Amino acid sequence: MSETAKSVLWWGRFDPEYSRNRILRQAFGALGWQITDFRPHISPLGKLEATIKGVKKPDLLWLPAFRQRDMAAAAKWARRHGVPLLFDPMISAYDKQVFERRKFAEKSRKAKDLLEKERRIFSKADRIIADTAGHAAFFADTFGLEPDKIHVIAVGAEEGLFTPAPLAEKAPEKPLEVLFYGSFIGLQAPEIIVEAAKLCDDLPLRWTLLGDGPRKAVCEAAAAGHSAITFEDYLPYEKLPARIHEAGILLGVFGTTDKAARVIPNKVYQALACGRTVITRESTAYPAPKNTGLIEIPPGDPKALADRVRQLTLARTELESSGAAARAYYEQHFSQQTIHGQLAGVLNDVLGG
Repeated sequence: MSETAKSVLWWGRFDPEYSRNRILRQAFGALGWQITDFRPHISPLGKLEATIKGVKKPDLLWLPAFRQRDMAAAAKWARRHGVPLLFDPMISAYDKQVFERRKFAEKSRKAKDLLEKERRIFSKADRIIADTAGHAAFFADTFGLEPDKIHVIAVGAEEGLFTPAPLAEKAPEKPLEVLFYGSFIGLQAPEIIVEAAKLCDDLPLRWTLLGDGPRKAVCEAAAAGHSAITFEDYLPYEKLPARIHEAGILLGVFGTTDKAARVIPNKVYQALACGRTVITRESTAYPAPKNTGLIEIPPGDPKALADRVRQLTLARTELESSGAAARAYYEQHFSQQTIHGQLAGVLNDVLGG
């Protein structure tokens, strides 16, 4: 590492193996930055611990995904040392508790308190990092942030694992596999997939739902008696690319919530990187220009999903070209090269080159 390399301090009790963190840490390394980690034993006492331990002043302090609770201490330490602080929240706790889990009613006192608390958290950062343009707009509108304070850096996929592969050759009468994998939560709306599959009983298809979660039992009950719908348990992460390669069509998410309209789930990044045609709900998250590798349908609409799968099945010889288009879309918008450029832009904005 060059003596003139800039340094970034990653602050918080974060998981370095979480894909978002791992990809961004690789990006910092590729840009020539030196990374140091500080994990406080008790988040609210982080400033005191960093002072006692003599944590060296970096050029930049980075608060990684989901670490809202580390903000207060990190911001105090950053201000004391004159260091810019960037926050990559990935989600809003207010959004999750009020609109996703519906734990608190929007007009309730607890919801308003949570909103105000998170507004203060976001306001302490010099820049906010969002994973999609939809999330950037939500952060600006919800927390009263200036849009130029928010930068988008895509999540992407780990390209050493998720690589393109040709479709396996199958006789026309052999079932084409439509694959979903996930945690069976409301945002994903896996029950929409089951209902769509039931509308395609006349086609040579195998619908596979892989994973586990709160809505799996409901999906299994709804799929009873339909032999073309199967369920599989979780796979080790490193085996997921090969499983994606076995399928012809990959499915994203189909929930009807505002959050579902703002996200690009990991499964979509990974499937596109593997060169597989993806069908998912329409969303403000996907950048233009788009192509035939990414197919968007109205949310919560099993008939629309069934219709698109039917079209692809009846023209299955075109899946190779749409899979290549999927990979091209990934490379244009979500590749590691793109992410490195997005991160470089943020750093240039904050530090003036």
